[in-house]
Amino acid sequence: MIEWSEEGVVHHALWRSESAAVAPRHLQPADDTLSADIAYRLACEGTALLWRGDFQNARQLLLALMRRADRKHPKAAARAAQKLANASAAERFHLHRQAQAQRARTLGALLIPIEGDYSIDLRRAPDLRAACAEAWGPADGQASVVALRELLGIVGAHEWRKKGVDVPALGARIHPHYGVFSPIRGEYIDLVAQAPLPAGGELAFDIGTGTGVLAAVLARRGVARIVATELAPRALACAADNLARLGLQQRVELLAADLFPSGRAPLVVCNPPWVPARPSSAIEQAVYDEGSRMLRGFLAGLREHLAPGGEGWLILSDLAEHLGLRTRDELLGWIAAAGLQVIGRLDARPRHGKAQDAGDPLHAARAAEVTSLWRLAAAA
Repeated sequence: MIEWSEEGVVHHALWRSESAAVAPRHLQPADDTLSADIAYRLACEGTALLWRGDFQNARQLLLALMRRADRKHPKAAARAAQKLANASAAERFHLHRQAQAQRARTLGALLIPIEGDYSIDLRRAPDLRAACAEAWGPADGQASVVALRELLGIVGAHEWRKKGVDVPALGARIHPHYGVFSPIRGEYIDLVAQAPLPAGGELAFDIGTGTGVLAAVLARRGVARIVATELAPRALACAADNLARLGLQQRVELLAADLFPSGRAPLVVCNPPWVPARPSSAIEQAVYDEGSRMLRGFLAGLREHLAPGGEGWLILSDLAEHLGLRTRDELLGWIAAAGLQVIGRLDARPRHGKAQDAGDPLHAARAAEVTSLWRLAAAA
């Protein structure tokens, strides 16, 4: 809960934060009379601003805060550039993450009050009740407070869910839910669509199914039955929705499980998070996996879940290697220690915009990135 005082009256509301950010300790009401410079100073000092003015003006103020957050004093920019130049790849990554976190804290200081039915009692506020219900579940009458930046993310996710993401390998669209990673990196999906299926491929396990996209690709390729596991309730609901849209719900069994279902299969597929670092929100868990927990767990348990002659497909970017966060020798060591051998590998270069963005702090690593489908089998 969050507590604040306005005109001598103490107010309470539920604090909402997808990134589990701590509720602000200092909060003051703000409206259209507040200048962007003062708002930015207060945000940098740790004071949250509970908006009481026009909603559209709040959006404009957030854009002004973004411009100030991204504006660097020449001397400070020079010092930061020098620090990055002298840093290792891993140090550059951590500095980049620290800068991202600081920026998020500053921009997250502009707060919007939400009524108990998810309406917003501000001038020119849009009706976002459907988007909020998708993200938070049915309204329960509890007033709440959320960062405008996060609220706009909920709106964006709502639009993505309605529109869907085109997946050429499926010839259809996948509709990601809020908090579930969208399959916009098509190269890893194409690898699963192209890899030769092992003999006797009537059953497959899809470990950590997310939106259900890889399970759907396998089903469309002719795998008769897929068991898809996932721990996150949002992802399970998202996968169920997508499989129903595609008419594949009878061929894919969804199971709430950490990694493997019981039994063995001729094909076991896993696309774990690629970067061994701590996630800062639920959706980042699809990208960041502290200590490579899921990757190592998949490799350690794969052999005992492979049918004789079966294959495990590990879909993994080598971005972590270029960032100095994991070595190729470590990965190969984990494969060997699990009693597995590499019987083939398919590679794909990234097609996303950041790979070509020379201004990205991690450009060198992104430009060198390769996503691979490792075909693994039990070692003799």
